[in-house]
Amino acid sequence: MKVLVAGASGLVGRAAAEAFAARPEWDVVGVSRRAPDLGPGIESEALDLTDAGACRAVAAGHPDVTHLVYAATYEAPGLAGGWFDDDVIDLNAAMLRNLVEALEEHAPGLEHVSLLHGTKAYGLHTGLPVTPAMVPLRERLPRIEHRNFYFVQEEYLRSRPAGRGLTVFRPTVVYGEATGNNMNPLLPLVVYAALLRERGEPLHRPWAADRVPLLVEAVDAGLVGEALVWAATAPAARGETFNLTNGDVFTWEGLWPALADELGMVAGEHRPVSFAGDVRGRGAEWAALVDRHGLAAPRDLDAFVGANSFVYTDIVVPGRGVPALPALNSTIKVRQAGFAACLDTEDMVRRSIRGLRQARMIPGKESA
Repeated sequence: MKVLVAGASGLVGRAAAEAFAARPEWDVVGVSRRAPDLGPGIESEALDLTDAGACRAVAAGHPDVTHLVYAATYEAPGLAGGWFDDDVIDLNAAMLRNLVEALEEHAPGLEHVSLLHGTKAYGLHTGLPVTPAMVPLRERLPRIEHRNFYFVQEEYLRSRPAGRGLTVFRPTVVYGEATGNNMNPLLPLVVYAALLRERGEPLHRPWAADRVPLLVEAVDAGLVGEALVWAATAPAARGETFNLTNGDVFTWEGLWPALADELGMVAGEHRPVSFAGDVRGRGAEWAALVDRHGLAAPRDLDAFVGANSFVYTDIVVPGRGVPALPALNSTIKVRQAGFAACLDTEDMVRRSIRGLRQARMIPGKESA
């Protein structure tokens, strides 16, 4: 079997390519606009999905592809505004169309497509209030109609031959070690912590002291990768849509001491900050920190974190507007279908930080 992973330089795409490559029965090719730097056993190619001719050329070079993981997205600068922009929606639809039609033409053995979407499918980003009837969010809930490239992509795929083996995943907020991405909250958090530590300060809580704690969820990029491997050959995954989370819930107040401990710090006081404004604006301090500690991380904060990840972290962590009810996701459906992997979120955070330290992306725990 051979899987093509689109968006392989991204948070989920990289994890998916690595998860497939860990199985000897799979050949893996990863494509993305910037040539992905992937591990051994993974063939990597640069591919601009907006270029239909380039998609046909890549597909012609891989006529033995049997599976597609589509984890590519275009996000506009500033992130949230693009979620409602018709041009962004149309561009994401065209990117998928270019690749799928090229594979249908040149890879006749294509039998399964996994499509990566998310919980915006439930319309929460539109300002829709969460009602008791919506908790937990279930895949069978009536669709809240709104312009969303998720729906455009899904409807297109279900109309195509490739869509006969379609699985749609809706992971909650994804965390991982991939750099330079649009929606990875982990990297803004570790940058924020490293800058505070460099100043000799504790890890201050970046939200107001009177904020009501809210139950939230996370999902590890590696766990999403494992789910994609499972779905590729599981009959119970065909034609289905699944939520994905780690399987637990947490509050930022509860997680903060563990995050501080893993970074060699202590939890500090409440000091509301904007990651997109305050933290991203400290690029000169970050560059000096990289030089001082001899890190392998880029000196440019946007190159390391991704400008949109700062924006996303302002949505995910400080909580600009806390809803009355938590938007928790049911994962009963995917577990009943046969994928039961789970992960403690505190363990995920600690493991990811250790991975970043080992790769010399952030200072060592003992560094001062």
